[in-house]
Amino acid sequence: MHALNPKFVEHSLLSSHTVDNRMNTSSDATTLDPHVTFSEALKVWTKIGFISFGGPAGQIALMHRLLVEEKRWISEERFLHALNYCMLLPGPEAQQLAIYIGWLLHRTVGGIAAGTLFVVPGAIFIMTMSALYARFSTVPLVQSLFFGAKAAVLVVVIEAVMRIGKRALKNQLLYAFAGIAFIAIFFFNMPFPFVILLAAIAGLAGAKFAPDKFNVATTAGADEANGTYAVDVMTANSHHTKTSSSRIFKLLAVGLSLWFTPLLILTMIRGGDSLFVQEGLFFSKLAIVTFGGAYAVLSYMAQEAVGHYSWVTPNQMMDGLGLAETTPGPLILVVQYVAFMGAYQNPGNLDPMLAGVLGALLTLWVTFVPCFLWIFLGAPYIEKLRKNKNLNAALTGITAAVVGVILNLAVWFAMHVSFGTVHELNMPIGKVSLPEWSTLRVDSVLLSLGAAIAMLHFKVRMIPALFTCGLAGIIWKSLT
Repeated sequence: MHALNPKFVEHSLLSSHTVDNRMNTSSDATTLDPHVTFSEALKVWTKIGFISFGGPAGQIALMHRLLVEEKRWISEERFLHALNYCMLLPGPEAQQLAIYIGWLLHRTVGGIAAGTLFVVPGAIFIMTMSALYARFSTVPLVQSLFFGAKAAVLVVVIEAVMRIGKRALKNQLLYAFAGIAFIAIFFFNMPFPFVILLAAIAGLAGAKFAPDKFNVATTAGADEANGTYAVDVMTANSHHTKTSSSRIFKLLAVGLSLWFTPLLILTMIRGGDSLFVQEGLFFSKLAIVTFGGAYAVLSYMAQEAVGHYSWVTPNQMMDGLGLAETTPGPLILVVQYVAFMGAYQNPGNLDPMLAGVLGALLTLWVTFVPCFLWIFLGAPYIEKLRKNKNLNAALTGITAAVVGVILNLAVWFAMHVSFGTVHELNMPIGKVSLPEWSTLRVDSVLLSLGAAIAMLHFKVRMIPALFTCGLAGIIWKSLT
């Protein structure tokens, strides 16, 4: 998902309300049982895990519709406040939002259930498709399928830039944030965490010197005050939302042990230079330093996995994004594919398929275990900051900067889809990627234009567009 400003999340989500939703806020709402059983919650989290297509924005909208509008488990204000915190964290904010709400409802076990069920369906799908891709990607039919699908993937990324930019950049100052972030990353190769840190600091300063530009405060609604939401009732007399220093040490001990024990075991068995250890360490670092949602993470991961480690080629990277776009769950599940392909193509003394599965499982572990740790550690403190305007102002600055980061990703994908060769030039200001114009792929450009018209003008949904473009790729390659 995309990093989303609280105001435009609120406006976009509220615009989807129906007559039935409004009826739920009437006197009928007071008859709802505010308590949610754990088994009932499991059914809802399982449903979300299987139907959460459309990237982070779609997943957040889905949870809003189910949990705020239909089930009335959590109020608008608390939903947005939890989302604010999740967007400040590294990792997939949609999954972390599910963990947060699951934790509010049923403590730690509720958070574990919500976060796990959000990931498992998509992880199974990606594992299966990664294995099929590894075995059959050289088959002309499969190559043609992904040739076409890349065109739709490119439009998905461009659409993300347009959608987020339109909603997040409400004034010239925020446009400047986005522009500076793009220049810093594309031309100066500035580390993404540093860009985010500067944006957060600037947002905090903006809250003091230009509050009208960073006015994203929220207020609690009457229904929340009246206790008609499950979260408000179930946390009213509960101690699990209270802060505790002893709780922090326990969580760190358990969480860090779970996180790094597999890496320690692999280091002892296969040595520190093992590809599995390298993947585990890299994706552990990714879980710590990558902020701003999946698209922002992809920008950094693609540079490292393709350019530095050479685990996958640019074409394989874009094929992996195409797979991740068609599966439920977090888009960041693409890391599972990257790890699978990296281990499959460098198996050492193991069977390639076994190596790929082990690499993918390890990467899943080190990518998602930290997500639970961030929520369980910080959520009690964030609950105490529900009306803090400075936190929201920092988020506004980060959101604007993330638009520039996603634009950088869009340019990177566009060059690799449209050109056969892209060079990295060393310049005084940093490394700049530039295409070789003689390698322009006219067929890819035309297919991308067709996908853009279908998705941006005629509002064709992502999944049908991906499959249609894949079919078009098969037909085109069979004729040429």
